[in-house]
Amino acid sequence: MMEFMPLVLFAVICTVLMFGYPVALSLAGTALAFAGLGTGLEALGIDANFDAGFLSAFPNRLYGIMTNQTLLAVPLFVLMGVLLEKSRVAETLLEAMALLFGSLRGGLGISVTLVGMLLAASTGIVGATVVTMGLMSLPTMLKRGYSMPLATGTICATGTLGQIIPPSIALVLLGDVLSSAYQQAQLSMGIFSPKTVSVGDLFMGALVPGLLLVVFYIAYVAVIAWLKPSAAPAVDRRDLMEELGHQGGLGLLLLKGLVPPIVLIVVVLGSILGGFATPTEASAVGAFGALVLALAYRRLDVATLKEVLRSTVNVTTMVFLILIGAALFSLVFRAYGGEHLVTAVFESMPGGVIGATLVVMLVIFLLGFILDFIEITFVVVPIVGPILLAMGLDPVWLGIMIAINLQTSFLTPPFGFALFYLRGVAPDSVPTSSIYRGVIPFIVLQLGMLLALSWFPGLATWLPDQF
Repeated sequence: MMEFMPLVLFAVICTVLMFGYPVALSLAGTALAFAGLGTGLEALGIDANFDAGFLSAFPNRLYGIMTNQTLLAVPLFVLMGVLLEKSRVAETLLEAMALLFGSLRGGLGISVTLVGMLLAASTGIVGATVVTMGLMSLPTMLKRGYSMPLATGTICATGTLGQIIPPSIALVLLGDVLSSAYQQAQLSMGIFSPKTVSVGDLFMGALVPGLLLVVFYIAYVAVIAWLKPSAAPAVDRRDLMEELGHQGGLGLLLLKGLVPPIVLIVVVLGSILGGFATPTEASAVGAFGALVLALAYRRLDVATLKEVLRSTVNVTTMVFLILIGAALFSLVFRAYGGEHLVTAVFESMPGGVIGATLVVMLVIFLLGFILDFIEITFVVVPIVGPILLAMGLDPVWLGIMIAINLQTSFLTPPFGFALFYLRGVAPDSVPTSSIYRGVIPFIVLQLGMLLALSWFPGLATWLPDQF
Protein backbone atom coordinates (compact mmCIF):
# COMPACT_ATOMS: atom_id res chain seq x y z
CA MET A 1 0.00 0.00 0.00
CA MET A 2 2.77 2.44 0.91
CA GLU A 3 4.29 2.30 -2.57
CA PHE A 4 1.08 3.91 -3.89
CA MET A 5 1.20 6.85 -1.46
CA PRO A 6 2.31 9.28 -4.22
CA LEU A 7 -0.88 8.51 -6.14
CA VAL A 8 -2.95 8.91 -2.96
CA LEU A 9 -1.25 12.27 -2.35
CA PHE A 10 -2.07 13.43 -5.90
CA ALA A 11 -5.70 12.27 -5.60
CA VAL A 12 -6.13 14.05 -2.25
CA ILE A 13 -4.70 17.27 -3.72
CA CYS A 14 -7.20 17.18 -6.61
CA THR A 15 -10.07 16.43 -4.21
CA VAL A 16 -9.19 19.31 -1.89
CA LEU A 17 -8.96 21.70 -4.84
CA MET A 18 -12.40 20.61 -6.09
CA PHE A 19 -13.86 21.84 -2.80
CA GLY A 20 -12.71 25.34 -3.71
CA TYR A 21 -9.96 25.88 -1.14
CA PRO A 22 -7.10 28.26 -2.07
CA VAL A 23 -4.72 26.48 -4.40
CA ALA A 24 -1.41 27.50 -2.80
CA LEU A 25 -2.56 26.62 0.72
CA SER A 26 -4.12 23.35 -0.48
CA LEU A 27 -0.87 22.27 -2.11
CA ALA A 28 1.32 23.20 0.84
CA GLY A 29 -1.11 22.03 3.55
CA THR A 30 -1.79 18.63 1.99
CA ALA A 31 1.92 18.07 1.31
CA LEU A 32 2.81 18.94 4.91
CA ALA A 33 0.09 16.62 6.22
CA PHE A 34 1.48 13.71 4.19
CA ALA A 35 5.02 14.61 5.20
CA GLY A 36 3.94 14.53 8.84
CA LEU A 37 2.21 11.19 8.28
CA GLY A 38 5.32 9.67 6.68
CA THR A 39 7.64 11.01 9.39
CA GLY A 40 5.31 9.77 12.14
CA LEU A 41 5.02 6.28 10.68
CA GLU A 42 8.79 6.03 10.27
CA ALA A 43 9.23 7.12 13.92
CA LEU A 44 6.88 4.32 14.98
CA GLY A 45 9.00 1.81 13.11
CA ILE A 46 6.55 1.39 10.25
CA ASP A 47 8.14 1.47 6.80
CA ALA A 48 6.27 4.29 5.05
CA ASN A 49 8.71 4.44 2.12
CA PHE A 50 9.25 8.11 3.03
CA ASP A 51 12.65 9.84 2.84
CA ALA A 52 12.43 12.98 4.98
CA GLY A 53 15.80 14.13 3.64
CA PHE A 54 14.05 15.59 0.59
CA LEU A 55 12.45 18.25 2.79
CA SER A 56 15.85 19.73 3.59
CA ALA A 57 15.96 20.98 0.00
CA PHE A 58 12.94 23.25 0.54
CA PRO A 59 14.93 26.36 1.67
CA ASN A 60 17.07 26.07 -1.46
CA ARG A 61 13.90 25.80 -3.57
CA LEU A 62 12.56 29.00 -1.99
CA TYR A 63 15.83 30.82 -2.61
CA GLY A 64 15.81 29.59 -6.20
CA ILE A 65 12.30 30.98 -6.71
CA MET A 66 13.29 34.37 -5.28
CA THR A 67 16.42 34.65 -7.44
CA ASN A 68 14.90 33.30 -10.67
CA GLN A 69 15.35 36.06 -13.26
CA THR A 70 12.94 34.41 -15.72
CA LEU A 71 10.03 34.63 -13.27
CA LEU A 72 10.60 38.38 -13.00
CA ALA A 73 8.83 38.61 -16.37
CA VAL A 74 5.55 37.52 -14.77
CA PRO A 75 4.67 40.73 -12.85
CA LEU A 76 5.90 42.89 -15.72
CA PHE A 77 3.84 41.12 -18.38
CA VAL A 78 0.83 41.21 -16.04
CA LEU A 79 1.36 44.95 -15.52
CA MET A 80 1.54 45.46 -19.30
CA GLY A 81 -1.71 43.59 -19.91
CA VAL A 82 -3.66 45.16 -17.06
CA LEU A 83 -2.54 48.65 -18.12
CA LEU A 84 -3.79 48.07 -21.67
CA GLU A 85 -7.09 46.77 -20.29
CA LYS A 86 -7.82 49.27 -17.50
CA SER A 87 -6.76 52.33 -19.50
CA ARG A 88 -9.20 51.29 -22.29
CA VAL A 89 -6.42 51.01 -24.88
CA ALA A 90 -7.83 47.58 -25.75
CA GLU A 91 -11.29 49.10 -26.20
CA THR A 92 -9.95 51.66 -28.67
CA LEU A 93 -8.16 48.85 -30.50
CA LEU A 94 -11.39 46.85 -30.85
CA GLU A 95 -13.29 49.89 -32.13
CA ALA A 96 -10.60 50.53 -34.76
CA MET A 97 -10.66 46.90 -35.90
CA ALA A 98 -14.46 46.85 -36.02
CA LEU A 99 -14.50 49.92 -38.25
CA LEU A 100 -11.79 48.43 -40.47
CA PHE A 101 -13.47 45.05 -41.07
CA GLY A 102 -17.08 45.65 -40.01
CA SER A 103 -18.32 46.47 -43.51
CA LEU A 104 -17.50 42.88 -44.55
CA ARG A 105 -19.77 39.93 -43.82
CA GLY A 106 -18.31 38.35 -40.69
CA GLY A 107 -16.17 41.46 -40.22
CA LEU A 108 -17.01 41.91 -36.54
CA GLY A 109 -16.10 38.28 -35.86
CA ILE A 110 -12.79 38.76 -37.67
CA SER A 111 -12.17 41.94 -35.66
CA VAL A 112 -12.85 40.15 -32.39
CA THR A 113 -10.44 37.36 -33.37
CA LEU A 114 -7.63 39.76 -34.29
CA VAL A 115 -8.08 41.91 -31.18
CA GLY A 116 -8.31 38.78 -29.03
CA MET A 117 -4.99 37.69 -30.51
CA LEU A 118 -3.39 41.02 -29.65
CA LEU A 119 -4.88 41.00 -26.14
CA ALA A 120 -3.64 37.45 -25.69
CA ALA A 121 -0.18 38.63 -26.69
CA SER A 122 -0.36 41.42 -24.13
CA THR A 123 -2.12 39.81 -21.15
CA GLY A 124 -1.60 36.07 -21.54
CA ILE A 125 -4.42 35.51 -19.04
CA VAL A 126 -7.47 33.61 -20.32
CA GLY A 127 -9.93 35.09 -17.82
CA ALA A 128 -8.90 38.68 -18.46
CA THR A 129 -9.14 38.33 -22.24
CA VAL A 130 -12.53 36.55 -22.24
CA VAL A 131 -14.09 39.00 -19.77
CA THR A 132 -12.70 42.04 -21.60
CA MET A 133 -13.85 40.83 -25.02
CA GLY A 134 -17.21 39.72 -23.63
CA LEU A 135 -17.94 43.12 -22.12
CA MET A 136 -16.71 45.11 -25.12
CA SER A 137 -17.80 43.09 -28.15
CA LEU A 138 -20.65 40.70 -27.28
CA PRO A 139 -23.37 43.40 -26.95
CA THR A 140 -22.30 44.97 -30.26
CA MET A 141 -22.23 41.62 -32.11
CA LEU A 142 -25.68 40.64 -30.83
CA LYS A 143 -27.10 44.09 -31.61
CA ARG A 144 -25.79 43.83 -35.18
CA GLY A 145 -27.55 40.52 -35.76
CA TYR A 146 -24.81 37.95 -35.15
CA SER A 147 -26.02 34.51 -34.10
CA MET A 148 -25.49 33.83 -30.41
CA PRO A 149 -23.44 30.64 -30.88
CA LEU A 150 -21.08 32.28 -33.38
CA ALA A 151 -20.60 35.41 -31.26
CA THR A 152 -20.04 33.59 -27.97
CA GLY A 153 -17.90 30.85 -29.53
CA THR A 154 -15.62 33.38 -31.22
CA ILE A 155 -15.11 35.34 -27.99
CA CYS A 156 -14.39 32.23 -25.89
CA ALA A 157 -12.00 30.76 -28.44
CA THR A 158 -10.02 33.95 -28.97
CA GLY A 159 -9.85 34.41 -25.19
CA THR A 160 -8.02 31.10 -24.82
CA LEU A 161 -5.34 32.24 -27.29
CA GLY A 162 -3.60 33.70 -24.22
CA GLN A 163 -2.30 30.17 -23.61
CA ILE A 164 -0.35 29.95 -26.85
CA ILE A 165 0.25 33.41 -28.38
CA PRO A 166 3.61 34.78 -27.14
CA PRO A 167 4.60 36.61 -25.03
CA SER A 168 2.22 34.60 -22.84
CA ILE A 169 2.57 34.25 -19.07
CA ALA A 170 1.59 30.60 -19.46
CA LEU A 171 4.57 30.07 -21.77
CA VAL A 172 6.89 31.95 -19.41
CA LEU A 173 5.98 29.65 -16.51
CA LEU A 174 5.91 26.53 -18.69
CA GLY A 175 9.28 27.40 -20.22
CA ASP A 176 10.88 27.80 -16.80
CA VAL A 177 9.52 24.45 -15.58
CA LEU A 178 10.43 22.61 -18.80
CA SER A 179 13.96 24.03 -18.67
CA SER A 180 14.50 22.40 -15.27
CA ALA A 181 12.79 19.19 -16.41
CA TYR A 182 14.96 18.99 -19.53
CA GLN A 183 18.18 19.35 -17.56
CA GLN A 184 16.96 16.76 -15.05
CA ALA A 185 16.11 14.35 -17.88
CA GLN A 186 19.55 14.73 -19.46
CA LEU A 187 21.32 14.20 -16.14
CA SER A 188 19.30 11.01 -15.62
CA MET A 189 20.61 9.81 -19.00
CA GLY A 190 24.22 10.47 -17.97
CA ILE A 191 24.61 13.73 -19.92
CA PHE A 192 26.53 15.96 -17.51
CA SER A 193 26.79 19.01 -19.77
CA PRO A 194 23.08 19.29 -20.55
CA LYS A 195 21.59 21.49 -23.23
CA THR A 196 19.08 24.09 -22.12
CA VAL A 197 15.70 25.20 -23.41
CA SER A 198 14.70 28.79 -22.78
CA VAL A 199 11.44 30.70 -22.59
CA GLY A 200 12.49 32.38 -25.84
CA ASP A 201 12.65 28.94 -27.52
CA LEU A 202 9.10 28.24 -26.36
CA PHE A 203 7.96 31.64 -27.65
CA MET A 204 9.41 30.88 -31.08
CA GLY A 205 7.92 27.40 -31.04
CA ALA A 206 4.46 28.77 -30.22
CA LEU A 207 4.45 31.44 -32.89
CA VAL A 208 3.57 29.30 -35.93
CA PRO A 209 0.89 27.12 -34.21
CA GLY A 210 -0.62 30.19 -32.54
CA LEU A 211 -0.88 32.17 -35.77
CA LEU A 212 -2.25 29.12 -37.58
CA LEU A 213 -5.02 28.88 -34.99
CA VAL A 214 -5.87 32.55 -35.58
CA VAL A 215 -6.02 31.87 -39.34
CA PHE A 216 -8.28 28.85 -38.72
CA TYR A 217 -10.63 30.93 -36.55
CA ILE A 218 -10.86 33.70 -39.15
CA ALA A 219 -11.42 31.16 -41.94
CA TYR A 220 -14.24 29.53 -39.95
CA VAL A 221 -15.98 32.88 -39.35
CA ALA A 222 -15.58 33.78 -43.04
CA VAL A 223 -17.04 30.44 -44.18
CA ILE A 224 -20.04 30.79 -41.85
CA ALA A 225 -20.60 34.35 -43.11
CA TRP A 226 -20.46 33.12 -46.70
CA LEU A 227 -22.74 30.09 -46.19
CA LYS A 228 -25.18 31.81 -43.83
CA PRO A 229 -25.04 35.61 -44.21
CA SER A 230 -27.73 36.19 -41.58
CA ALA A 231 -25.45 34.67 -38.88
CA ALA A 232 -22.67 37.22 -39.47
CA PRO A 233 -24.06 40.26 -41.33
CA ALA A 234 -22.05 43.21 -42.57
CA VAL A 235 -22.24 46.48 -40.65
CA ASP A 236 -22.66 49.96 -42.10
CA ARG A 237 -19.44 51.79 -41.28
CA ARG A 238 -21.11 55.21 -40.88
CA ASP A 239 -23.69 53.85 -38.45
CA LEU A 240 -20.98 52.17 -36.44
CA MET A 241 -18.90 55.36 -36.28
CA GLU A 242 -21.93 57.32 -35.09
CA GLU A 243 -22.72 54.66 -32.49
CA LEU A 244 -19.14 54.74 -31.20
CA GLY A 245 -19.12 58.54 -31.19
CA HIS A 246 -16.14 59.06 -33.51
CA GLN A 247 -16.13 62.32 -35.43
CA GLY A 248 -12.80 62.05 -37.30
CA GLY A 249 -11.96 59.96 -40.31
CA LEU A 250 -11.27 56.26 -40.31
CA GLY A 251 -7.58 56.81 -41.04
CA LEU A 252 -7.13 58.98 -37.93
CA LEU A 253 -8.91 56.42 -35.73
CA LEU A 254 -6.78 53.56 -37.09
CA LEU A 255 -3.62 55.59 -36.58
CA LYS A 256 -4.62 56.34 -33.00
CA GLY A 257 -6.17 53.06 -31.93
CA LEU A 258 -4.46 50.42 -34.04
CA VAL A 259 -0.87 51.39 -34.68
CA PRO A 260 0.48 52.12 -31.14
CA PRO A 261 -0.63 48.84 -29.46
CA ILE A 262 0.57 46.78 -32.44
CA VAL A 263 3.94 48.56 -32.46
CA LEU A 264 4.30 47.89 -28.73
CA ILE A 265 3.56 44.17 -29.08
CA VAL A 266 5.82 43.83 -32.15
CA VAL A 267 8.68 45.56 -30.31
CA VAL A 268 8.28 43.32 -27.25
CA LEU A 269 7.97 40.07 -29.19
CA GLY A 270 10.46 41.06 -31.89
CA SER A 271 13.16 41.90 -29.35
CA ILE A 272 12.79 38.40 -27.85
CA LEU A 273 12.68 36.50 -31.14
CA GLY A 274 15.50 38.58 -32.59
CA GLY A 275 17.73 37.84 -29.60
CA PHE A 276 18.05 41.50 -28.64
CA ALA A 277 16.45 41.00 -25.22
CA THR A 278 15.55 38.25 -22.81
CA PRO A 279 11.84 37.76 -21.97
CA THR A 280 12.46 39.53 -18.66
CA GLU A 281 14.03 42.56 -20.33
CA ALA A 282 11.33 42.65 -23.00
CA SER A 283 8.61 42.49 -20.35
CA ALA A 284 10.04 45.61 -18.73
CA VAL A 285 9.95 47.39 -22.11
CA GLY A 286 6.36 46.22 -22.59
CA ALA A 287 5.23 47.45 -19.17
CA PHE A 288 6.88 50.84 -19.75
CA GLY A 289 5.40 51.09 -23.25
CA ALA A 290 1.89 50.31 -21.95
CA LEU A 291 2.33 53.03 -19.33
CA VAL A 292 3.36 55.53 -22.02
CA LEU A 293 0.34 54.57 -24.16
CA ALA A 294 -2.05 55.00 -21.24
CA LEU A 295 -0.59 58.45 -20.52
CA ALA A 296 -0.67 59.42 -24.21
CA TYR A 297 -4.37 58.51 -24.42
CA ARG A 298 -4.95 60.51 -21.20
CA ARG A 299 -6.66 57.56 -19.55
CA LEU A 300 -4.38 57.03 -16.58
CA ASP A 301 -5.41 58.80 -13.40
CA VAL A 302 -4.51 57.99 -9.79
CA ALA A 303 -7.56 55.75 -9.27
CA THR A 304 -6.82 53.73 -12.43
CA LEU A 305 -3.14 53.41 -11.51
CA LYS A 306 -4.08 52.07 -8.05
CA GLU A 307 -6.43 49.54 -9.62
CA VAL A 308 -3.76 48.46 -12.12
CA LEU A 309 -1.12 48.00 -9.41
CA ARG A 310 -3.56 46.15 -7.14
CA SER A 311 -4.51 43.72 -9.92
CA THR A 312 -0.85 43.17 -10.80
CA VAL A 313 0.10 42.44 -7.20
CA ASN A 314 -2.87 40.07 -6.76
CA VAL A 315 -2.00 37.99 -9.83
CA THR A 316 1.74 37.99 -9.09
CA THR A 317 1.39 36.94 -5.46
CA MET A 318 -1.03 34.19 -6.50
CA VAL A 319 1.49 32.83 -9.00
CA PHE A 320 4.40 32.84 -6.57
CA LEU A 321 2.41 31.39 -3.66
CA ILE A 322 1.26 28.56 -5.90
CA LEU A 323 4.87 28.04 -7.01
CA ILE A 324 6.01 27.76 -3.37
CA GLY A 325 3.18 25.35 -2.53
CA ALA A 326 3.96 23.29 -5.65
CA ALA A 327 7.66 23.14 -4.70
CA LEU A 328 6.74 21.64 -1.33
CA PHE A 329 4.30 19.21 -2.98
CA SER A 330 6.98 18.11 -5.45
CA LEU A 331 9.48 17.38 -2.66
CA VAL A 332 6.98 15.33 -0.64
CA PHE A 333 5.90 13.48 -3.80
CA ARG A 334 9.53 12.56 -4.52
CA ALA A 335 10.15 11.68 -0.85
CA TYR A 336 7.49 8.98 -1.18
CA GLY A 337 9.20 7.65 -4.31
CA GLY A 338 6.63 9.11 -6.66
CA GLU A 339 9.18 9.83 -9.37
CA HIS A 340 10.22 6.16 -9.55
CA LEU A 341 6.59 5.04 -9.49
CA VAL A 342 5.62 7.25 -12.43
CA THR A 343 8.73 6.17 -14.35
CA ALA A 344 7.86 2.51 -13.84
CA VAL A 345 4.27 3.09 -14.95
CA PHE A 346 5.37 4.90 -18.12
CA GLU A 347 7.99 2.31 -19.01
CA SER A 348 5.50 -0.55 -18.65
CA MET A 349 2.84 1.25 -20.67
CA PRO A 350 1.95 -0.24 -24.09
CA GLY A 351 2.98 1.91 -27.00
CA GLY A 352 6.15 3.21 -25.39
CA VAL A 353 6.66 6.96 -25.62
CA ILE A 354 3.55 7.42 -27.80
CA GLY A 355 1.32 5.66 -25.27
CA ALA A 356 2.86 7.58 -22.39
CA THR A 357 2.40 10.90 -24.19
CA LEU A 358 -1.25 10.13 -25.00
CA VAL A 359 -1.98 9.27 -21.36
CA VAL A 360 -0.27 12.42 -20.08
CA MET A 361 -2.15 14.60 -22.57
CA LEU A 362 -5.46 13.00 -21.55
CA VAL A 363 -4.73 13.50 -17.84
CA ILE A 364 -3.72 17.15 -18.40
CA PHE A 365 -6.86 17.71 -20.49
CA LEU A 366 -9.10 16.35 -17.71
CA LEU A 367 -7.21 18.26 -15.00
CA GLY A 368 -7.80 21.44 -17.02
CA PHE A 369 -11.47 21.17 -15.95
CA ILE A 370 -10.60 21.65 -12.26
CA LEU A 371 -7.15 23.27 -12.21
CA ASP A 372 -5.81 26.46 -13.78
CA PHE A 373 -2.76 26.39 -16.03
CA ILE A 374 -0.56 27.65 -13.18
CA GLU A 375 -1.34 24.67 -10.93
CA ILE A 376 -0.93 22.18 -13.80
CA THR A 377 2.36 23.77 -14.85
CA PHE A 378 3.83 23.69 -11.36
CA VAL A 379 2.35 20.40 -10.11
CA VAL A 380 1.92 18.02 -13.06
CA VAL A 381 4.64 19.06 -15.52
CA PRO A 382 7.56 18.68 -13.03
CA ILE A 383 6.39 15.09 -12.39
CA VAL A 384 5.86 13.87 -15.96
CA GLY A 385 8.15 16.26 -17.85
CA PRO A 386 11.56 14.74 -16.98
CA ILE A 387 10.29 11.22 -17.71
CA LEU A 388 8.81 12.09 -21.12
CA LEU A 389 11.86 14.14 -22.10
CA ALA A 390 14.15 11.27 -21.07
CA MET A 391 12.12 9.09 -23.45
CA GLY A 392 13.25 11.30 -26.33
CA LEU A 393 10.56 13.99 -26.75
CA ASP A 394 11.58 17.47 -27.84
CA PRO A 395 11.02 19.95 -24.95
CA VAL A 396 9.70 22.74 -27.20
CA TRP A 397 7.27 20.38 -28.95
CA LEU A 398 6.08 19.00 -25.59
CA GLY A 399 5.56 22.51 -24.21
CA ILE A 400 3.47 23.62 -27.19
CA MET A 401 1.40 20.43 -27.07
CA ILE A 402 0.68 20.99 -23.37
CA ALA A 403 -0.24 24.65 -23.97
CA ILE A 404 -2.70 23.88 -26.80
CA ASN A 405 -4.07 20.90 -24.86
CA LEU A 406 -4.86 23.17 -21.90
CA GLN A 407 -6.29 25.78 -24.27
CA THR A 408 -8.70 23.13 -25.60
CA SER A 409 -9.56 21.96 -22.09
CA PHE A 410 -10.43 25.50 -20.99
CA LEU A 411 -12.84 25.71 -23.94
CA THR A 412 -14.58 22.32 -23.58
CA PRO A 413 -18.10 22.05 -22.05
CA PRO A 414 -19.30 21.67 -19.42
CA PHE A 415 -16.35 22.65 -17.20
CA GLY A 416 -14.18 24.88 -19.40
CA PHE A 417 -12.97 27.98 -17.55
CA ALA A 418 -13.49 30.24 -20.58
CA LEU A 419 -17.18 29.27 -20.66
CA PHE A 420 -17.61 30.26 -17.02
CA TYR A 421 -15.86 33.59 -17.56
CA LEU A 422 -18.12 34.50 -20.50
CA ARG A 423 -21.25 33.27 -18.73
CA GLY A 424 -20.42 35.67 -15.90
CA VAL A 425 -20.47 38.77 -18.14
CA ALA A 426 -22.95 37.72 -20.86
CA PRO A 427 -26.51 39.11 -20.75
CA ASP A 428 -29.22 36.88 -19.29
CA SER A 429 -30.78 36.72 -22.77
CA VAL A 430 -27.84 34.55 -23.90
CA PRO A 431 -28.55 30.94 -22.87
CA THR A 432 -25.68 28.77 -21.68
CA SER A 433 -26.56 26.24 -24.40
CA SER A 434 -25.67 28.84 -27.04
CA ILE A 435 -22.24 29.28 -25.50
CA TYR A 436 -21.70 25.51 -25.46
CA ARG A 437 -22.82 25.11 -29.09
CA GLY A 438 -20.71 28.04 -30.19
CA VAL A 439 -17.39 26.67 -28.94
CA ILE A 440 -17.70 23.17 -30.46
CA PRO A 441 -16.35 24.12 -33.95
CA PHE A 442 -13.40 25.90 -32.34
CA ILE A 443 -12.66 22.84 -30.19
CA VAL A 444 -12.56 20.79 -33.40
CA LEU A 445 -10.09 23.29 -34.90
CA GLN A 446 -7.83 23.08 -31.84
CA LEU A 447 -7.93 19.28 -31.81
CA GLY A 448 -6.97 19.48 -35.48
CA MET A 449 -3.97 21.60 -34.52
CA LEU A 450 -2.93 19.02 -31.90
CA LEU A 451 -3.13 16.28 -34.55
CA ALA A 452 -1.17 18.43 -37.00
CA LEU A 453 1.56 18.96 -34.39
CA SER A 454 1.64 15.23 -33.72
CA TRP A 455 2.16 14.44 -37.42
CA PHE A 456 4.37 17.46 -38.18
CA PRO A 457 6.43 18.36 -35.06
CA GLY A 458 8.34 20.84 -37.22
CA LEU A 459 5.42 23.26 -36.85
CA ALA A 460 6.72 23.86 -33.33
CA THR A 461 10.42 23.03 -33.65
CA TRP A 462 11.38 24.54 -37.03
CA LEU A 463 11.58 28.19 -35.96
CA PRO A 464 13.61 27.59 -32.73
CA ASP A 465 16.04 25.43 -34.74
CA GLN A 466 16.80 28.39 -37.00
CA PHE A 467 18.32 30.39 -34.14
